Amino acid sequence: MPHPTLKLAADSGSATNDAELLKLEAEYCSFGDTVHYSEPPKIFDRCEGSFIYGNEGREFLDLQMWYSAVNFGYANKRLNDALKKQIDRLPQVASQYLHREKIELATMIAKDAQNKFGRKGRVHFNVGGSQAVEDSLKLVRNASNGKSLMFAFEGGYHGRTLGATAITSSYRYRRRYGHFGERAQFLPFPYHFRGPKGMSKEEYGEQCVAQFARLFESEYNGVWDPKAKQSEYAAFYVEPIQGTGGYVIPPMNFFKGLKKVLDDHGILLVVDEIQMGFFRTGKLWSIEHFGVQPDILVFGKALTNGLNPLSGVWAREELINPKVFPPGSTHSTFASNPLGTAVGLEAMKLMHEDGFAASIMKKGAYFLKGLEDLKRRHKIIGDVDGLGLALRAEICEPHDSFTPSKAIVDRMVDEALKGDLEHKGRKYGLVLDIGGYYKNVITLAPSLTITKEEIDLGLVLMDQLMTRVMKK
Repeated sequence: MPHPTLKLAADSGSATNDAELLKLEAEYCSFGDTVHYSEPPKIFDRCEGSFIYGNEGREFLDLQMWYSAVNFGYANKRLNDALKKQIDRLPQVASQYLHREKIELATMIAKDAQNKFGRKGRVHFNVGGSQAVEDSLKLVRNASNGKSLMFAFEGGYHGRTLGATAITSSYRYRRRYGHFGERAQFLPFPYHFRGPKGMSKEEYGEQCVAQFARLFESEYNGVWDPKAKQSEYAAFYVEPIQGTGGYVIPPMNFFKGLKKVLDDHGILLVVDEIQMGFFRTGKLWSIEHFGVQPDILVFGKALTNGLNPLSGVWAREELINPKVFPPGSTHSTFASNPLGTAVGLEAMKLMHEDGFAASIMKKGAYFLKGLEDLKRRHKIIGDVDGLGLALRAEICEPHDSFTPSKAIVDRMVDEALKGDLEHKGRKYGLVLDIGGYYKNVITLAPSLTITKEEIDLGLVLMDQLMTRVMKK
């Protein structure tokens, strides 16, 4: 027998249904597991490809794809079929036992990393991105005799568990809870648009490396003991392209310089690929664009296209072999679950098919060109940039195209969700995401399967949206 309030909502029209659901959410749902960026929050009913649909049937072009967790399009038939097949064969098995999909997926990721980075390593699975970051912190502390100090970047985001918030630069994520072990020193990320004027991007990258290297020049800078030749810091946690920080793309020479300083002082490089991994930037890992070798690499989100939570860590052999990191060192009941590993294995096969990577770079260049055209026509756009299909448009006050404008971005997001933008006689909505140090950046992570026609539609709707918000 259905609950009477739920039956009432189901029996009502779509508008009333949404209203009833929101009343129930306000009374019975914790707000701690979500963030309502728009009021009232939007309720969606179904999804397909690059679109997600409201209860009234209105289609919304999604240009953020669940924070890049659905890289391969909503309801991707090939990946959905892999999940259905696994459900019928081996949907559950305790993680102390083995199944083929786990072993094959780990092998595929590890062999790929060995080919690219020249290092043998192993893959360790977990459920969510934050949990994988926690696992990486155990690896780091284990390898460094328990050191709990880390370097990380301003604007960096690594999750909201206690350990992950300690290396995430936003204090608001840990304000109520304090620290639990790890602490981080946050250093400036090479954010060229908001960096010193008069420098090329590469010159700015060199300057940022030099500023970091200075910390090791003297014991009085607080991080290095030149007599013992030891650092108090165990690792540097980086997102090669900042996600929540606003899809900031660093100079191409930056990470090589940073890695040399780290190697010279025995500090591990931990690369967080949770948002930018799995071909968001046109390569399996975004760090590949910068020509450096990570010691540890953390992944999650798009591996299963959002169908089943699965995350993991790749680490070089010296850090993760069973002698130094024995069975049970970290464990989750649902780690390496067969539904997730089956979809992940099929997704990896899909990603490595001929032409897949090239198509992303081609689409990304086309989309970026369209954003550059919008920038020429709208003074509220201060900066656009992109790598593959990780793209950004920084929204600023129109008088100088530089002063951050969170207010304009907030209006854009609200107007986009009304679903009344028009193109060729049809009404659409847009799903946009906000990031950036000043919460003024539209971060664009469309489906990697997006078509040229859908990119054109997105650009037309964004153009219309920017014109609208500046008239209000």
